[in-house]
Amino acid sequence: MTVDNPRRGLVLVVEDEPSIADLVRLYLSRDGFGVHVERDGVAGLAAARRLRPVACVLDIALPGLAGTEICRRLREAGDWTPVIFLTARDDEVDRIVGLELGADDYVTKPFSPRELVARVRAVLRRTGGPPDGVGQPVALGRVTLDPGRRAVTVDGVPVQLTSTEFDLLAHLMGRPGRVFTREELLAGVWGYAAHAGTRTVDVHVAQVRAKLGEASVIRTHRGVGYAADG
Repeated sequence: MTVDNPRRGLVLVVEDEPSIADLVRLYLSRDGFGVHVERDGVAGLAAARRLRPVACVLDIALPGLAGTEICRRLREAGDWTPVIFLTARDDEVDRIVGLELGADDYVTKPFSPRELVARVRAVLRRTGGPPDGVGQPVALGRVTLDPGRRAVTVDGVPVQLTSTEFDLLAHLMGRPGRVFTREELLAGVWGYAAHAGTRTVDVHVAQVRAKLGEASVIRTHRGVGYAADG
């Protein structure tokens, strides 16, 4: 089912609980988004590939195909559409697994629909233009980050990052040498306070480091936070 209100683009919502799906659809459409809803994972994956939404809101526990599997298959196919997971379990393991698969954010049920809309808008703001403080391409060591193209290379070879991973690296590389606390990174990159859990930052840092390999410029300052240093 699709709600036509595409001023902000189309959001795909894959949620098998009708009451939750209807609430999410209502609030997203009120905020100017077109909304397409699917009730199972197989149909959700097909819709993601067919409709090319600006963002996907995926329940983790879906009939047919789990939300995490949808995300994994999209990423394997080179589709880096922003993904926000909905999870019924307040379980750190579930959340970390989702982030490691390439998700950009997560919301734990029960949740405020206004908060979910704010999370969608925050992810799209990050993908809509250069992050604050970073205007021209920045090079540290073997890593070059181009905010205008939202591209990262190591020795000239492109590195695929999610929108959140890109913005985390851009935030750090835009102020080389400055040490950011996890709370500062949550506020500056994710756009919300530490109630979401600073472990989110650690997982994303680990993912960026893994993708940059030996060329990684992110340094840990034990007991404080992280900095980018060539």
